Amino acid sequence: MENYKKLTRSTSDKKIAGVCGGISKYLNVDPTVVRILFLIALICGSLGLWIYIIVWLCTPEDNLLER
Repeated sequence: MENYKKLTRSTSDKKIAGVCGGISKYLNVDPTVVRILFLIALICGSLGLWIYIIVWLCTPEDNLLER
């Protein structure tokens, strides 16, 4: 089987829905950086909110893939 990363929502590192924790795990960066970027996008316009909602709805939780 091929080794590849899959974007999932984090169940262990989540504040609201685990989107930022999942993105940070996928990109291998600190979750705080991703949360700050989403906050900046939210302050600059509603784009950050829409991106968060879309990623929330489209990505599975990480524990669902282990079943």
